[in-house]
Amino acid sequence: MVFGYPGGAVLDIFDQINRSKKIRFILTRHEQGATHMADGYARTTGKPGVVLVTSGPGATNTITGLATAYMDSVPLVCICGQVPTAVIGNDAFQEADTSGISRPVTKHNYLVKTVAELPRVLKEAFYIANTGRPGPVLIDLPKDVQQATLKDYSYPKKIEMVTYRPTYEGNPRQIKRAAEVIEKATRPLLYCGGGVVRSLAHEEVLALAERCEIPVTTTLLGLGSFPETHPLALHMLGMHGTQYANHAMHECDCLIAVGARFDDRVTGKLAEFAPNCRSSIIHIDIDPTSISKNVPVTVPIVGDCKRVLTQLLEIIKPKKHPEWLAQVAEWKKQYPLRYKQDDELRPQFVVEKIYEVTRGEAIITTEVGQNQMWAAHYYLYTRPRTFVSSGGLGTMGYGFPAAIGAQVAHPDKIVIDIAGDGSIQMNIQETATAVLNNLPVIVCILNNRYLGMVRQWQEMFYGRNYSAVDLGRPMDEKGRPTDGLPDDVPLYVPDFVKLAEAYGALGRRITRKDDVAPAIEWAIKARRPVFLEFLVTREENVFPMIPAGASVKQMIGGLA
Repeated sequence: MVFGYPGGAVLDIFDQINRSKKIRFILTRHEQGATHMADGYARTTGKPGVVLVTSGPGATNTITGLATAYMDSVPLVCICGQVPTAVIGNDAFQEADTSGISRPVTKHNYLVKTVAELPRVLKEAFYIANTGRPGPVLIDLPKDVQQATLKDYSYPKKIEMVTYRPTYEGNPRQIKRAAEVIEKATRPLLYCGGGVVRSLAHEEVLALAERCEIPVTTTLLGLGSFPETHPLALHMLGMHGTQYANHAMHECDCLIAVGARFDDRVTGKLAEFAPNCRSSIIHIDIDPTSISKNVPVTVPIVGDCKRVLTQLLEIIKPKKHPEWLAQVAEWKKQYPLRYKQDDELRPQFVVEKIYEVTRGEAIITTEVGQNQMWAAHYYLYTRPRTFVSSGGLGTMGYGFPAAIGAQVAHPDKIVIDIAGDGSIQMNIQETATAVLNNLPVIVCILNNRYLGMVRQWQEMFYGRNYSAVDLGRPMDEKGRPTDGLPDDVPLYVPDFVKLAEAYGALGRRITRKDDVAPAIEWAIKARRPVFLEFLVTREENVFPMIPAGASVKQMIGGLA
Protein backbone atom coordinates (compact mmCIF):
# COMPACT_ATOMS: atom_id res chain seq x y z
CA MET A 1 0.00 0.00 0.00
CA VAL A 2 1.53 3.31 -1.13
CA PHE A 3 0.08 6.83 -0.95
CA GLY A 4 1.52 9.64 -3.04
CA TYR A 5 1.75 11.92 -6.02
CA PRO A 6 3.89 11.60 -9.18
CA GLY A 7 6.43 13.99 -10.68
CA GLY A 8 9.39 14.11 -12.98
CA ALA A 9 11.94 12.93 -10.44
CA VAL A 10 10.04 9.70 -9.71
CA LEU A 11 8.69 8.79 -13.14
CA ASP A 12 10.91 5.70 -13.30
CA ILE A 13 9.42 4.36 -10.08
CA PHE A 14 5.88 5.08 -11.25
CA ASP A 15 6.64 3.34 -14.52
CA GLN A 16 7.31 0.16 -12.54
CA ILE A 17 4.43 0.62 -10.08
CA ASN A 18 1.97 0.62 -12.96
CA ARG A 19 3.35 -2.75 -14.05
CA SER A 20 3.21 -4.28 -10.57
CA LYS A 21 0.36 -6.50 -9.42
CA LYS A 22 1.56 -6.45 -5.79
CA ILE A 23 1.51 -2.74 -5.02
CA ARG A 24 -1.70 -0.79 -4.55
CA PHE A 25 -1.10 2.90 -5.15
CA ILE A 26 -3.51 5.58 -3.89
CA LEU A 27 -3.20 8.81 -5.87
CA THR A 28 -3.84 11.71 -3.50
CA ARG A 29 -4.48 15.36 -4.35
CA HIS A 30 -1.67 16.79 -2.23
CA GLU A 31 1.52 15.39 -0.76
CA GLN A 32 0.54 16.47 2.76
CA GLY A 33 -2.65 14.48 2.32
CA ALA A 34 -0.56 11.47 1.30
CA THR A 35 1.50 11.57 4.50
CA HIS A 36 -1.59 11.86 6.70
CA MET A 37 -3.24 8.97 4.85
CA ALA A 38 -0.17 6.81 5.40
CA ASP A 39 -0.21 7.96 9.03
CA GLY A 40 -3.86 6.93 9.52
CA TYR A 41 -3.12 3.61 7.84
CA ALA A 42 -0.16 3.04 10.19
CA ARG A 43 -1.95 4.01 13.40
CA THR A 44 -4.88 1.70 12.77
CA THR A 45 -2.87 -1.32 11.55
CA GLY A 46 0.47 -1.11 13.37
CA LYS A 47 2.21 -1.46 10.00
CA PRO A 48 4.42 1.24 8.47
CA GLY A 49 2.65 3.62 6.11
CA VAL A 50 4.42 4.32 2.81
CA VAL A 51 4.56 7.60 0.89
CA LEU A 52 6.01 8.23 -2.58
CA VAL A 53 6.47 11.77 -3.93
CA THR A 54 8.65 13.71 -6.30
CA SER A 55 11.54 16.07 -5.55
CA GLY A 56 11.50 19.75 -4.55
CA PRO A 57 7.98 20.92 -3.68
CA GLY A 58 6.71 17.36 -3.64
CA ALA A 59 9.16 16.49 -0.90
CA THR A 60 8.76 19.72 1.05
CA ASN A 61 4.98 19.27 1.06
CA THR A 62 5.47 16.13 3.17
CA ILE A 63 7.25 17.91 6.02
CA THR A 64 4.13 18.72 8.04
CA GLY A 65 3.00 15.09 7.79
CA LEU A 66 6.44 13.82 8.74
CA ALA A 67 6.54 16.15 11.74
CA THR A 68 3.08 14.94 12.78
CA ALA A 69 4.21 11.32 12.63
CA TYR A 70 7.50 12.11 14.37
CA MET A 71 5.83 13.82 17.32
CA ASP A 72 3.34 10.98 17.74
CA SER A 73 5.75 8.07 17.11
CA VAL A 74 4.08 6.77 13.96
CA PRO A 75 6.00 4.41 11.60
CA LEU A 76 6.23 5.88 8.09
CA VAL A 77 8.61 5.39 5.18
CA CYS A 78 8.66 8.35 2.82
CA ILE A 79 10.42 7.90 -0.52
CA CYS A 80 11.20 11.16 -2.29
CA GLY A 81 12.59 11.64 -5.77
CA GLN A 82 15.72 13.77 -6.12
CA VAL A 83 17.61 15.34 -8.98
CA PRO A 84 20.50 13.27 -10.44
CA THR A 85 23.52 12.95 -8.18
CA ALA A 86 25.73 14.85 -10.63
CA VAL A 87 23.72 18.07 -10.17
CA ILE A 88 22.89 17.88 -6.47
CA GLY A 89 23.91 21.19 -4.92
CA ASN A 90 23.73 23.11 -8.21
CA ASP A 91 20.19 24.49 -7.73
CA ALA A 92 18.80 22.20 -10.39
CA PHE A 93 15.12 22.38 -11.31
CA GLN A 94 12.96 21.17 -8.39
CA GLU A 95 15.98 20.49 -6.22
CA ALA A 96 15.73 20.86 -2.46
CA ASP A 97 17.96 19.71 0.38
CA THR A 98 15.35 17.18 1.42
CA SER A 99 17.69 15.35 3.77
CA GLY A 100 18.60 18.56 5.56
CA ILE A 101 15.05 19.90 5.72
CA SER A 102 13.60 16.63 7.01
CA ARG A 103 16.31 15.76 9.53
CA PRO A 104 14.62 17.45 12.54
CA VAL A 105 11.29 15.70 11.87
CA THR A 106 12.39 12.17 10.99
CA LYS A 107 13.75 9.33 13.06
CA HIS A 108 16.35 8.75 10.35
CA ASN A 109 16.89 9.69 6.72
CA TYR A 110 19.00 8.56 3.77
CA LEU A 111 20.40 10.11 0.63
CA VAL A 112 21.03 7.12 -1.65
CA LYS A 113 24.04 7.69 -3.88
CA THR A 114 24.46 4.29 -5.56
CA VAL A 115 22.04 1.58 -6.58
CA ALA A 116 24.16 -1.00 -4.77
CA GLU A 117 23.15 0.40 -1.38
CA LEU A 118 19.44 0.61 -2.19
CA PRO A 119 18.38 -2.88 -0.97
CA ARG A 120 20.07 -2.31 2.39
CA VAL A 121 18.61 1.18 2.73
CA LEU A 122 15.07 -0.01 2.03
CA LYS A 123 15.37 -2.87 4.51
CA GLU A 124 16.86 -0.63 7.19
CA ALA A 125 14.26 2.09 6.62
CA PHE A 126 11.33 -0.18 7.41
CA TYR A 127 13.21 -1.74 10.32
CA ILE A 128 14.04 1.61 11.89
CA ALA A 129 10.56 3.03 11.31
CA ASN A 130 8.79 0.15 13.01
CA THR A 131 11.09 -0.79 15.89
CA GLY A 132 11.96 0.81 19.20
CA ARG A 133 10.04 4.06 19.47
CA PRO A 134 8.49 4.16 15.96
CA GLY A 135 8.84 7.13 13.68
CA PRO A 136 9.12 8.33 10.10
CA VAL A 137 12.14 7.50 7.92
CA LEU A 138 12.84 9.36 4.68
CA ILE A 139 14.70 8.01 1.65
CA ASP A 140 15.97 10.67 -0.77
CA LEU A 141 16.38 8.85 -4.09
CA PRO A 142 18.17 10.57 -7.00
CA LYS A 143 16.82 9.99 -10.48
CA ASP A 144 19.99 8.36 -11.85
CA VAL A 145 19.96 5.83 -8.99
CA GLN A 146 16.39 4.92 -9.92
CA GLN A 147 17.48 4.35 -13.52
CA ALA A 148 20.51 2.23 -12.65
CA THR A 149 20.48 -1.57 -12.87
CA LEU A 150 21.59 -3.87 -10.08
CA LYS A 151 22.21 -7.50 -10.97
CA ASP A 152 22.01 -10.39 -8.54
CA TYR A 153 20.66 -8.29 -5.71
CA SER A 154 19.06 -9.57 -2.52
CA TYR A 155 17.65 -7.92 0.55
CA PRO A 156 19.56 -8.45 3.79
CA LYS A 157 17.99 -11.27 5.79
CA LYS A 158 18.89 -9.64 9.09
CA ILE A 159 19.51 -6.05 10.06
CA GLU A 160 22.64 -5.47 12.14
CA MET A 161 23.10 -1.87 13.27
CA VAL A 162 25.69 -1.36 15.98
CA THR A 163 24.39 2.09 16.92
CA TYR A 164 20.71 1.13 16.94
CA ARG A 165 19.61 -1.64 19.26
CA PRO A 166 16.27 -0.95 20.95
CA THR A 167 15.67 -2.49 24.36
CA TYR A 168 12.48 -4.53 24.61
CA GLU A 169 12.88 -6.53 27.83
CA GLY A 170 12.73 -4.58 31.07
CA ASN A 171 15.42 -4.87 33.73
CA PRO A 172 14.21 -7.53 36.24
CA ARG A 173 15.58 -5.60 39.23
CA GLN A 174 13.77 -2.44 38.18
CA ILE A 175 10.55 -4.37 37.63
CA LYS A 176 10.87 -5.86 41.10
CA ARG A 177 11.38 -2.36 42.52
CA ALA A 178 8.28 -1.19 40.69
CA ALA A 179 6.23 -4.02 42.18
CA GLU A 180 7.43 -3.09 45.67
CA VAL A 181 6.54 0.58 45.18
CA ILE A 182 3.06 -0.29 43.89
CA GLU A 183 2.42 -2.71 46.76
CA LYS A 184 3.27 -0.03 49.34
CA ALA A 185 1.03 2.60 47.75
CA THR A 186 -2.37 3.57 49.12
CA ARG A 187 -3.40 5.88 46.27
CA PRO A 188 -1.85 4.46 43.06
CA LEU A 189 -2.70 5.75 39.59
CA LEU A 190 -2.00 4.33 36.12
CA TYR A 191 -1.19 6.97 33.50
CA CYS A 192 -1.24 5.46 30.00
CA GLY A 193 -0.09 7.01 26.74
CA GLY A 194 0.26 6.18 23.08
CA GLY A 195 2.94 3.60 23.81
CA VAL A 196 0.28 1.30 25.27
CA VAL A 197 -1.72 1.57 22.04
CA ARG A 198 1.35 1.03 19.89
CA SER A 199 2.49 -2.11 21.74
CA LEU A 200 -1.07 -3.41 22.22
CA ALA A 201 -0.48 -3.60 25.97
CA HIS A 202 -4.14 -2.83 26.76
CA GLU A 203 -4.89 -6.29 28.14
CA GLU A 204 -1.90 -6.11 30.49
CA VAL A 205 -2.96 -2.64 31.68
CA LEU A 206 -6.46 -3.95 32.38
CA ALA A 207 -5.08 -6.94 34.27
CA LEU A 208 -2.82 -4.77 36.44
CA ALA A 209 -5.58 -2.25 37.14
CA GLU A 210 -8.04 -4.93 38.21
CA ARG A 211 -5.57 -6.97 40.24
CA CYS A 212 -4.38 -4.00 42.29
CA GLU A 213 -7.50 -1.80 42.11
CA ILE A 214 -5.72 1.05 40.36
CA PRO A 215 -7.68 3.82 38.59
CA VAL A 216 -6.53 4.53 35.03
CA THR A 217 -6.21 7.81 33.19
CA THR A 218 -4.94 8.28 29.64
CA THR A 219 -3.41 10.90 27.43
CA LEU A 220 -5.15 12.02 24.24
CA LEU A 221 -3.18 9.49 22.20
CA GLY A 222 -3.70 6.87 24.89
CA LEU A 223 -7.45 6.81 24.34
CA GLY A 224 -8.48 3.21 23.75
CA SER A 225 -5.65 1.80 25.86
CA PHE A 226 -8.16 1.21 28.68
CA PRO A 227 -11.91 0.68 28.22
CA GLU A 228 -13.61 3.95 29.12
CA THR A 229 -16.76 2.08 30.14
CA HIS A 230 -14.83 0.37 32.97
CA PRO A 231 -15.46 1.55 36.57
CA LEU A 232 -11.73 2.21 37.04
CA ALA A 233 -11.56 4.50 33.99
CA LEU A 234 -10.87 8.18 34.68
CA HIS A 235 -10.70 9.05 30.97
CA MET A 236 -8.34 11.71 29.63
CA LEU A 237 -6.29 13.98 31.89
CA GLY A 238 -4.48 17.26 31.31
CA MET A 239 -5.37 20.71 30.02
CA HIS A 240 -8.78 19.59 28.76
CA GLY A 241 -8.94 16.37 30.73
CA THR A 242 -11.67 15.42 33.16
CA GLN A 243 -11.66 17.09 36.54
CA TYR A 244 -11.66 13.75 38.32
CA ALA A 245 -8.60 12.54 36.38
CA ASN A 246 -6.71 15.71 37.21
CA HIS A 247 -7.71 15.53 40.88
CA ALA A 248 -6.55 11.91 41.02
CA MET A 249 -3.21 12.86 39.49
CA HIS A 250 -2.81 15.65 42.05
CA GLU A 251 -3.62 13.41 45.03
CA CYS A 252 -2.08 10.03 44.09
CA ASP A 253 0.89 8.74 46.08
CA CYS A 254 2.21 6.39 43.36
CA LEU A 255 2.17 7.11 39.63
CA ILE A 256 2.74 4.34 37.08
CA ALA A 257 3.40 6.00 33.72
CA VAL A 258 3.21 3.54 30.82
CA GLY A 259 4.16 4.63 27.31
CA ALA A 260 3.60 8.31 28.08
CA ARG A 261 6.03 11.21 27.94
CA PHE A 262 4.76 13.75 30.50
CA ASP A 263 3.78 16.28 27.85
CA ASP A 264 3.23 19.89 28.95
CA ARG A 265 -0.49 19.54 28.11
CA VAL A 266 -0.59 16.85 30.81
CA THR A 267 1.70 18.27 33.47
CA GLY A 268 0.76 21.95 33.34
CA LYS A 269 2.91 23.79 35.87
CA LEU A 270 5.71 21.31 36.51
CA ALA A 271 6.44 22.51 40.05
CA GLU A 272 2.90 21.56 41.11
CA PHE A 273 2.46 18.39 39.08
CA ALA A 274 1.62 15.23 41.09
CA PRO A 275 3.14 16.69 44.29
CA ASN A 276 2.36 13.69 46.51
CA CYS A 277 4.23 11.04 44.54
CA ARG A 278 7.52 12.63 43.52
CA SER A 279 9.36 9.85 45.37
CA SER A 280 7.26 7.07 43.84
CA ILE A 281 6.98 7.59 40.09
CA ILE A 282 7.43 4.53 37.87
CA HIS A 283 8.03 5.21 34.19
CA ILE A 284 7.90 2.43 31.57
CA ASP A 285 8.93 3.50 28.08
CA ILE A 286 10.83 2.02 25.15
CA ASP A 287 12.59 5.34 24.53
CA PRO A 288 15.28 5.95 27.18
CA THR A 289 15.48 9.65 26.23
CA SER A 290 11.86 10.15 27.32
CA ILE A 291 12.46 8.94 30.86
CA SER A 292 13.07 11.77 33.35
CA LYS A 293 13.09 14.23 30.44
CA ASN A 294 10.36 16.42 31.92
CA VAL A 295 9.61 14.86 35.31
CA PRO A 296 12.25 13.03 37.43
CA VAL A 297 11.21 9.45 38.09
CA THR A 298 12.01 7.03 40.89
CA VAL A 299 11.88 3.73 39.02
CA PRO A 300 12.82 4.03 35.35
CA ILE A 301 12.18 0.94 33.21
CA VAL A 302 13.30 0.94 29.58
CA GLY A 303 11.45 -1.60 27.49
CA ASP A 304 8.37 -2.46 25.49
CA CYS A 305 5.20 -1.72 27.48
CA LYS A 306 3.59 -5.07 26.82
CA ARG A 307 6.66 -7.10 27.73
CA VAL A 308 7.42 -5.08 30.86
CA LEU A 309 3.84 -5.27 32.13
CA THR A 310 3.81 -9.01 31.44
CA GLN A 311 6.92 -9.38 33.60
CA LEU A 312 5.40 -7.15 36.28
CA LEU A 313 2.18 -9.17 36.39
CA GLU A 314 4.19 -12.32 37.07
CA ILE A 315 5.37 -11.00 40.43
CA ILE A 316 2.98 -8.33 41.68
CA LYS A 317 0.52 -9.29 44.42
CA PRO A 318 -3.18 -8.37 44.45
CA LYS A 319 -4.15 -5.42 46.61
CA LYS A 320 -7.33 -3.57 47.56
CA HIS A 321 -7.73 0.21 47.82
CA PRO A 322 -11.32 0.78 48.98
CA GLU A 323 -10.79 4.26 50.43
CA TRP A 324 -8.95 5.48 47.32
CA LEU A 325 -11.61 4.07 44.98
CA ALA A 326 -14.34 5.66 47.10
CA GLN A 327 -12.62 9.04 46.80
CA VAL A 328 -12.25 8.63 43.04
CA ALA A 329 -15.91 7.66 42.74
CA GLU A 330 -16.88 10.77 44.70
CA TRP A 331 -14.86 12.98 42.33
CA LYS A 332 -16.52 11.34 39.32
CA LYS A 333 -19.93 12.01 40.86
CA GLN A 334 -19.05 15.58 41.83
CA TYR A 335 -17.29 16.62 38.58
CA PRO A 336 -18.90 14.86 35.61
CA LEU A 337 -18.43 16.02 32.04
CA ARG A 338 -21.43 18.20 31.31
CA TYR A 339 -22.85 20.79 28.98
CA LYS A 340 -26.03 22.84 28.79
CA GLN A 341 -29.13 20.78 28.10
CA ASP A 342 -31.62 22.71 25.95
CA ASP A 343 -33.11 22.78 22.46
CA GLU A 344 -29.95 24.16 20.84
CA LEU A 345 -27.82 21.89 18.66
CA ARG A 346 -24.61 21.61 20.65
CA PRO A 347 -21.44 19.86 19.45
CA GLN A 348 -21.20 17.64 22.51
CA PHE A 349 -24.66 16.27 21.74
CA VAL A 350 -23.59 15.44 18.18
CA VAL A 351 -20.59 13.43 19.40
CA GLU A 352 -22.74 11.59 21.92
CA LYS A 353 -25.13 10.62 19.13
CA ILE A 354 -22.24 9.41 16.95
CA TYR A 355 -21.26 7.11 19.81
CA GLU A 356 -24.82 5.89 20.35
CA VAL A 357 -25.49 5.17 16.67
CA THR A 358 -22.16 3.40 16.10
CA ARG A 359 -22.29 1.67 19.52
CA GLY A 360 -18.65 2.57 19.95
CA GLU A 361 -17.63 0.34 17.05
CA ALA A 362 -16.30 3.02 14.68
CA ILE A 363 -12.78 4.24 14.03
CA ILE A 364 -12.79 7.92 14.95
CA THR A 365 -10.33 10.40 13.51
CA THR A 366 -10.31 14.08 14.36
CA GLU A 367 -9.06 17.37 13.14
CA VAL A 368 -7.50 19.70 15.72
CA GLY A 369 -9.16 22.13 18.09
CA GLN A 370 -12.49 22.06 19.87
CA ASN A 371 -13.78 19.21 17.68
CA GLN A 372 -10.81 17.11 18.81
CA MET A 373 -11.52 17.67 22.50
CA TRP A 374 -15.26 16.97 22.19
CA ALA A 375 -14.43 13.77 20.32
CA ALA A 376 -12.12 12.81 23.18
CA HIS A 377 -14.72 13.61 25.84
CA TYR A 378 -18.04 12.35 24.52
CA TYR A 379 -17.16 9.23 22.50
CA LEU A 380 -16.16 6.29 24.71
CA TYR A 381 -13.17 4.30 23.43
CA THR A 382 -12.84 0.70 24.54
CA ARG A 383 -10.15 -0.69 22.21
CA PRO A 384 -6.78 0.52 20.92
CA ARG A 385 -6.32 1.89 17.40
CA THR A 386 -9.86 3.25 17.24
CA PHE A 387 -8.99 6.88 18.04
CA VAL A 388 -6.69 8.63 15.55
CA SER A 389 -5.61 12.23 16.06
CA SER A 390 -2.64 14.56 15.81
CA GLY A 391 -1.42 15.00 19.37
CA GLY A 392 2.08 16.41 19.64
CA LEU A 393 2.05 18.71 16.60
CA GLY A 394 -1.67 19.50 16.62
CA THR A 395 -1.97 19.49 12.83
CA MET A 396 -5.09 21.08 11.40
CA GLY A 397 -6.20 19.24 8.26
CA TYR A 398 -5.00 15.89 9.63
CA GLY A 399 -8.24 14.07 10.36
CA PHE A 400 -9.82 13.74 6.92
CA PRO A 401 -6.85 12.23 5.06
CA ALA A 402 -6.07 10.10 8.14
CA ALA A 403 -9.64 8.78 7.94
CA ILE A 404 -9.08 7.90 4.29
CA GLY A 405 -5.94 5.96 5.22
CA ALA A 406 -7.81 4.17 7.99
CA GLN A 407 -10.67 3.32 5.62
CA VAL A 408 -8.21 1.89 3.08
CA ALA A 409 -6.80 -0.31 5.84
CA HIS A 410 -10.24 -1.31 7.18
CA PRO A 411 -12.71 -1.31 4.28
CA ASP A 412 -15.45 -3.05 6.29
CA LYS A 413 -15.37 -0.70 9.28
CA ILE A 414 -17.16 2.59 9.90
CA VAL A 415 -14.63 5.42 9.78
CA ILE A 416 -15.75 8.87 10.91
CA ASP A 417 -13.77 12.12 10.92
CA ILE A 418 -15.06 14.51 13.58
CA ALA A 419 -14.06 17.87 12.13
CA GLY A 420 -14.29 21.59 12.57
CA ASP A 421 -15.24 23.87 9.70
CA GLY A 422 -11.77 25.41 9.82
CA SER A 423 -9.62 22.27 9.87
CA ILE A 424 -11.61 20.37 7.26
CA GLN A 425 -10.87 23.01 4.63
CA MET A 426 -7.12 22.51 4.90
CA ASN A 427 -7.16 19.17 3.06
CA ILE A 428 -10.67 19.08 1.66
CA GLN A 429 -9.30 18.39 -1.82
CA GLU A 430 -8.83 14.78 -0.69
CA THR A 431 -12.58 14.34 -1.12
CA ALA A 432 -11.68 13.41 -4.68
CA THR A 433 -9.39 10.67 -3.37
CA ALA A 434 -12.18 9.23 -1.24
CA VAL A 435 -14.76 9.39 -4.04
CA LEU A 436 -12.60 7.91 -6.80
CA ASN A 437 -11.45 5.06 -4.55
CA ASN A 438 -15.00 4.39 -3.31
CA LEU A 439 -14.03 4.91 0.34
CA PRO A 440 -17.13 5.48 2.51
CA VAL A 441 -15.53 7.92 4.93
CA ILE A 442 -18.03 9.99 6.92
CA VAL A 443 -17.05 13.56 7.79
CA CYS A 444 -19.05 15.09 10.66
CA ILE A 445 -18.40 18.83 10.55
CA LEU A 446 -19.17 20.67 13.79
CA ASN A 447 -19.73 23.97 12.04
CA ASN A 448 -19.69 26.94 14.41
CA ARG A 449 -18.36 29.31 11.73
CA TYR A 450 -15.34 30.06 13.89
CA LEU A 451 -11.81 28.84 14.40
CA GLY A 452 -13.31 27.55 17.62
CA MET A 453 -10.38 26.92 19.94
CA VAL A 454 -8.64 30.17 19.01
CA ARG A 455 -11.92 32.01 19.53
CA GLN A 456 -12.31 30.36 22.95
CA TRP A 457 -8.87 31.59 24.02
CA GLN A 458 -9.66 35.07 22.72
CA GLU A 459 -12.89 35.03 24.72
CA MET A 460 -11.26 33.83 27.94
CA PHE A 461 -7.89 35.56 27.88
CA TYR A 462 -8.16 38.46 25.40
CA GLY A 463 -11.41 40.14 26.44
CA ARG A 464 -13.48 38.67 23.56
CA ASN A 465 -11.36 40.53 21.02
CA TYR A 466 -12.18 38.14 18.19
CA SER A 467 -9.37 38.63 15.69
CA ALA A 468 -9.20 36.63 12.43
CA VAL A 469 -11.37 33.74 13.67
CA ASP A 470 -14.79 34.33 12.03
CA LEU A 471 -15.22 31.92 9.10
CA GLY A 472 -18.75 32.83 8.03
CA ARG A 473 -20.78 35.91 7.18
CA PRO A 474 -21.45 38.14 10.21
CA MET A 475 -25.10 37.99 11.25
CA ASP A 476 -27.38 39.82 13.67
CA GLU A 477 -29.31 38.15 16.49
CA LYS A 478 -32.01 37.10 14.02
CA GLY A 479 -29.56 35.39 11.67
CA ARG A 480 -29.56 38.10 8.99
CA PRO A 481 -26.25 38.97 7.29
CA THR A 482 -24.83 42.39 8.13
CA ASP A 483 -21.94 42.53 5.66
CA GLY A 484 -23.78 44.06 2.67
CA LEU A 485 -22.84 41.22 0.33
CA PRO A 486 -25.32 40.12 -2.38
CA ASP A 487 -28.16 37.88 -1.24
CA ASP A 488 -26.94 34.99 -3.40
CA VAL A 489 -23.76 34.66 -1.30
CA PRO A 490 -24.31 31.68 1.06
CA LEU A 491 -24.73 32.43 4.75
CA TYR A 492 -22.30 29.66 5.59
CA VAL A 493 -19.10 29.76 3.56
CA PRO A 494 -18.46 27.33 2.06
CA ASP A 495 -21.67 25.41 1.52
CA PHE A 496 -20.25 22.02 2.53
CA VAL A 497 -23.23 20.13 1.12
CA LYS A 498 -22.78 21.62 -2.35
CA LEU A 499 -19.02 21.19 -2.08
CA ALA A 500 -19.38 17.50 -1.26
CA GLU A 501 -21.79 17.03 -4.15
CA ALA A 502 -19.42 18.83 -6.53
CA TYR A 503 -16.83 16.16 -5.76
CA GLY A 504 -19.33 13.34 -6.21
CA ALA A 505 -19.84 12.72 -2.51
CA LEU A 506 -23.08 13.03 -0.56
CA GLY A 507 -23.93 15.87 1.80
CA ARG A 508 -26.57 16.86 4.31
CA ARG A 509 -26.98 19.87 6.63
CA ILE A 510 -28.43 19.31 10.10
CA THR A 511 -29.82 22.10 12.29
CA ARG A 512 -32.13 20.24 14.73
CA LYS A 513 -31.30 17.77 17.50
CA ASP A 514 -33.96 15.33 16.34
CA ASP A 515 -32.28 15.02 12.95
CA VAL A 516 -28.79 14.14 14.24
CA ALA A 517 -29.15 10.38 14.77
CA PRO A 518 -31.15 9.79 11.53
CA ALA A 519 -28.50 11.67 9.55
CA ILE A 520 -25.70 9.54 10.97
CA GLU A 521 -27.65 6.36 10.26
CA TRP A 522 -28.26 7.53 6.69
CA ALA A 523 -24.57 8.25 6.19
CA ILE A 524 -23.56 4.80 7.43
CA LYS A 525 -26.03 3.07 5.14
CA ALA A 526 -24.93 5.11 2.12
CA ARG A 527 -21.53 3.36 1.88
CA ARG A 528 -20.20 6.39 0.02
CA PRO A 529 -18.17 9.41 1.13
CA VAL A 530 -20.55 11.64 3.09
CA PHE A 531 -20.28 15.12 4.57
CA LEU A 532 -22.65 15.81 7.48
CA GLU A 533 -22.65 19.51 8.31
CA PHE A 534 -23.99 20.20 11.81
CA LEU A 535 -24.76 23.88 12.41
CA VAL A 536 -23.92 23.95 16.10
CA THR A 537 -24.00 26.71 18.68
CA ARG A 538 -21.41 29.30 17.78
CA GLU A 539 -19.72 30.18 21.08
CA GLU A 540 -19.56 26.79 22.78
CA ASN A 541 -16.42 26.24 24.85
CA VAL A 542 -14.42 23.15 25.77
CA PHE A 543 -14.40 22.46 29.49
CA PRO A 544 -12.77 21.51 31.79
CA MET A 545 -9.72 23.63 31.06
CA ILE A 546 -6.45 24.32 32.83
CA PRO A 547 -4.90 27.52 31.42
CA ALA A 548 -1.46 27.09 29.85
CA GLY A 549 1.27 26.98 32.48
CA ALA A 550 -1.22 26.73 35.37
CA SER A 551 -1.84 23.84 37.76
CA VAL A 552 -4.86 21.77 38.64
CA LYS A 553 -5.70 24.39 41.28
CA GLN A 554 -6.54 26.84 38.48
CA MET A 555 -8.77 24.39 36.59
CA ILE A 556 -11.89 25.94 35.05
CA GLY A 557 -14.77 23.52 35.24
CA GLY A 558 -17.42 25.09 33.03
CA LEU A 559 -21.05 24.92 34.13
CA ALA A 560 -21.77 25.59 37.79
